[in-house]
Amino acid sequence: MAQVPQTFFDALAVRTWCGLALAALGRAREEIDAINVYPVADGDTGTNLYLTVESAAAAVEAVFAAHEVDGHPPAAGPGKPSVAEAARAMAHGALIGARGNSGTILAQLLRGMAQVLAADGETPHTDGHGLRQALRHAAESARQAVAHPVEGTVLTVASAAADAAEALAATVGDCGTVARAAYRGARDALATTPEQLAVLARAGVVDAGGRGLVAVLGALVETFTGETPGGVAAADGHARVADGGGAEECAADPDREGPAFEVIYLLEADDAAVARLRERLDPLGDSLVVVGGDGLWNVHVHVDDAGAAVEAGVEAGRPYRIRITHFGAGDVHTARGERAPRERAQRAVVAVVPGEGLAGLYAEAGATTVLARPGEPPASGELVHAVRRAHAREVVLLPNDADLRHTAAAAAEQAREEGVRVALIPTRSAVQGIAALAVHEPGRRFDEDVVSMTSAAGATRYAEVTVAERQSWTTAGICQAGDVLGLIEGDVAVIGADVTATAGTVLDRMLAAGGELVTIVLGDEAPDSVAEHLENRVREAYLAVDTVVYRGGRQGALLLIGVE
Repeated sequence: MAQVPQTFFDALAVRTWCGLALAALGRAREEIDAINVYPVADGDTGTNLYLTVESAAAAVEAVFAAHEVDGHPPAAGPGKPSVAEAARAMAHGALIGARGNSGTILAQLLRGMAQVLAADGETPHTDGHGLRQALRHAAESARQAVAHPVEGTVLTVASAAADAAEALAATVGDCGTVARAAYRGARDALATTPEQLAVLARAGVVDAGGRGLVAVLGALVETFTGETPGGVAAADGHARVADGGGAEECAADPDREGPAFEVIYLLEADDAAVARLRERLDPLGDSLVVVGGDGLWNVHVHVDDAGAAVEAGVEAGRPYRIRITHFGAGDVHTARGERAPRERAQRAVVAVVPGEGLAGLYAEAGATTVLARPGEPPASGELVHAVRRAHAREVVLLPNDADLRHTAAAAAEQAREEGVRVALIPTRSAVQGIAALAVHEPGRRFDEDVVSMTSAAGATRYAEVTVAERQSWTTAGICQAGDVLGLIEGDVAVIGADVTATAGTVLDRMLAAGGELVTIVLGDEAPDSVAEHLENRVREAYLAVDTVVYRGGRQGALLLIGVE
């Protein structure tokens, strides 16, 4: 269906732009990954940009969903989301979902635009003049977020887009004309990035982050004109500026050495603490980018001492969603020479896990993990990215959450389109995933392995013990905020006042139907005594039933219980 063009920047335009930008990055992802050489030749810039915009788009969709009535969009008027609501949601979604160096910078670009679009005042900032201001503010705020700006990167492309928009005659006020000018300015600047950054010239490519921004601005043109702009970098031959350039040429700068870890985390802190954090992190490494504001920040840095980078965040405020990536030899800015292609494994398991402890357990068993924080389920793009990281011909996908079944199905379908054979086992809890992983045998036929894993997961009854956040009606009666809830197979079965007693009652109900093995996964906030109490209970009351206990870390629930 042809896209209906927008005439000014309202909430629908924000929504449309996010959707078109996501589609454009999806089409260009592999190409952008392939030309990724700076600051790290790790081949993931396109994927990181896609995941960042996917998070932004999901946040905007959530705003629209909140305004729907019985599943139907509201009529134009007070019930419709405002541009301020949509723009702030876009910025917040990008901030919390930002991945990698370029994704973090793109999040700040979107935040800078949102600050203008959502600004209070009598004069609206939603026409072409407002778009010009938004592009300029975005470019400046992104540059300020980077500790040591480098020309020939996405920052250069963003500045060129703002320059081109401002060069239009003052009488030009429609968003379509301004967007076209910004796009063309960015596209032309992208073509010259190899002249500004030697590592790009040696590899014969343009800047990958800048290439992604051109795609995003192309989507902006389509939003306001209904036309797909011609000559997007790849179409004009700009993605590679040297003949015969292949993905294998995208090695890191051979004269450059740098840190071995990428550290990213969200941080709750005030402005003064973040200013001190910047000073603390800057000497530790490079590629320091700190974006955000209003108490929530996204911190990105490359360091040799990942622990020190996290400790600095703890001193500044509350860091969470911490991701530490070790740049392996051959795909980092410490590498020398070309990257040897990695051989695909025959089979891999990709699993969503609710806590760091379980992530370690699953990883030890050979699984590629996606960490799901409480209240922050992964998007389909994150699951697809994990499948790509697994780098296997066959993949078994374990969502470990009933609410993720549609997300996991979408990810599986996309991975299949990329040539990966994927089997989705509908695990509804991490303990079912543990049971499936325990019988996983990569050496047998794929179908046989999937059947065995599915059978093991299905034979595992699951439960969790958690604390009620508010008064609510449940299948076991009315609970009050602070009550301890025991859920069996997703339904509240027990309401109690004591964690240990409630867990014991839940376990008794589960073992009433029989069982041979009890799996207990303890969360960080579970009482120290609960595991010992449950182990003793099983030992004394249930003959020939074994118990195994794991520590799950920050997993949301106080404990998970599996019986098989």
